[in-house]
Amino acid sequence: MRIGVSIIAACLGLFAATGWTQERHPEVSVQDPFIELHSGPGRGYPVFYVAERGEIITVLRRRTDWFQVEIARGEQGWVPLEQMARTLDLDGEAFEVPGFSLEDYTARRWELGMQYGDFGGANVISAYGGFGLTENLQFELWVGQALGRFSDSNMVSLNITHLMFPDKRVTPLFTLGAGSIDTSPKATLVATTDRRDSMAHAGFGVRAYLTHRFVLRAEYKAYVVFTSRDDNEEIREWKTGFSFFF
Repeated sequence: MRIGVSIIAACLGLFAATGWTQERHPEVSVQDPFIELHSGPGRGYPVFYVAERGEIITVLRRRTDWFQVEIARGEQGWVPLEQMARTLDLDGEAFEVPGFSLEDYTARRWELGMQYGDFGGANVISAYGGFGLTENLQFELWVGQALGRFSDSNMVSLNITHLMFPDKRVTPLFTLGAGSIDTSPKATLVATTDRRDSMAHAGFGVRAYLTHRFVLRAEYKAYVVFTSRDDNEEIREWKTGFSFFF
């Protein structure tokens, strides 16, 4: 566990030192007979403006395969990748489609990830899917399996995660959640029964945008398992892993 914490701290120091600077927004010239600007990043959004051949547009940011652009009179819209790939820069060269950036991460909607760590002394592996409610808040569904010496556990929970600084490369996070845990004892000499209990947790951690679509995430959670016995169980968990957004 100490090694894992040291690795995380080293990674965070590297990313903090690297930082991120705002790039100049490129300008391109329309080469197709026209380009349609949608009101949102998808073909289901209505077309509100048609930019004709030779018109100059400014590229603001990318979200998956859509680009937000601005026309000369200041209005902004969204253009699909296949049309942007056929535009030219102001030097007459083919527009170089930019890769994913920190701005794309800030504007993400969906995220998938996996983590590995320690759950009360047992090895745990977890996977989650998240949906961005706002830039700061993310709703997540987690599933996990803990493999211990005396018992194995399967867990599922729903979480709300708050990012303190979603527009920064490195940001602390806080999470709250609740779910259930199924525990299967490994005893063989006496008869044992599996049990299912409710649980709740609170935690904190840190996440760092790496490159392209990838994110490093590490966190600590404190669980309370509401057992059918007289006392509840308190379990601590450390995990780290990677995720990608789209």
